[in-house]
Amino acid sequence: MTPESIMEFGQHALYVAMLVAAPLLLTALAVGLLIGVIQAATQINEMTLSFIPKLIAMALVALVTGPWMLRVLVQFTKQLIESLPSAIR
Repeated sequence: MTPESIMEFGQHALYVAMLVAAPLLLTALAVGLLIGVIQAATQINEMTLSFIPKLIAMALVALVTGPWMLRVLVQFTKQLIESLPSAIR
C-alpha cells in the first residue's frame, strides 16, 4: 500500500462525506438565513424561533435525499471493501 493510495482513499472519503452532508447543511444555512432576515426585519430576537423551521426543513430534505445519500454511502463502502485485497499487496 503506497502513500499515494492512502491519500486517494482519504480524498475519496472526504469527498463522499462532503457530498452526503451538503444537502442538510445547505438547507440549514438557507433556512437560518431566511429566518434571520425575517427576525431582523420584524425585530423579533427569539433564538428558539429558528429551531423548529430548521428542524422541519432538514427532516423534509432528509426524507427526499435519504435514499440517494444511502446509495452513495453503500457504493463507497462496497468500492472500499472490494479494493482492500489490492491495497494490501
